[in-house]
Amino acid sequence: MKLSVIGLGLMGGSFALSIKKHFPEWEIVGYDLNNSHQEQALKLNLVDKIAKNFDEVKHSDIIILAIPVEGIIKVLQKLEDISDDTTIIDLGSTKEKIINSTPKQIRKNLVAAHPMAGTENTGPKAAFDTLYHDKIVVFCDIEDSGEKQKQLATEIFTKIGMNIVYMNSHEHDIHAAYISHLPHAISFALANAVLKQEDPKSILTLAGGGFNGMIRIAKSSPVMWSDIFKQNQKNLIQTLDTFQNELDIMKELIKDGKWEELQKWMSKANSLHNIL
Repeated sequence: MKLSVIGLGLMGGSFALSIKKHFPEWEIVGYDLNNSHQEQALKLNLVDKIAKNFDEVKHSDIIILAIPVEGIIKVLQKLEDISDDTTIIDLGSTKEKIINSTPKQIRKNLVAAHPMAGTENTGPKAAFDTLYHDKIVVFCDIEDSGEKQKQLATEIFTKIGMNIVYMNSHEHDIHAAYISHLPHAISFALANAVLKQEDPKSILTLAGGGFNGMIRIAKSSPVMWSDIFKQNQKNLIQTLDTFQNELDIMKELIKDGKWEELQKWMSKANSLHNIL
């Protein structure tokens, strides 16, 4: 089996390592527009070889798309002439626009997957073989994927230790806006707010665990996340409005000195931990 990974950063590199670990007999081919990433991926043994050109990738049994979501859509247009037996798995954080942009003749080749895994680090050096282990992967609109592709994708993700759940792509993007995209937006906003008000020395002196935890994901790739925000614009705006409303409620309670009501408001937030 020949598996090609397009995009050799954290997600693609870690996926390649997981495949090498659990499917050692497979040939892993890498492809990335960043030549430095290709060189690092070879040096770090993330892949067995680098594809000489895109046509080589197209003749793989399995193609993994681990690039920014706008890039995924562009690449899918270049895969219109692949074999009916080829399996394409995209790892994008948004799903509805990707699925709707997939050429009809290769829709059955595609398994639209969103692994709920990642770190704030980027590039091939950030990759590690247990990134996906014991995490959830969401399969979206799986009924439109081919039987062979569904079975192969299920085998791969199960073998690398992921738990599969199934979801409609529209519902997925709404849920992802709250659970994943909004926290990143908040982190970026908090980082910029602090940078405008505090000198670096004060930040280093006073920053504790709470601040560091909230700001950690603000180190994530601006290229990747601007693409995600673009594709999920409508849902993200809705979540930001909901979040802004909660901030306004808290602001008014503090402003009016309604401390007992503020405690009740915060106690309600505490109840989220009973679900997690």
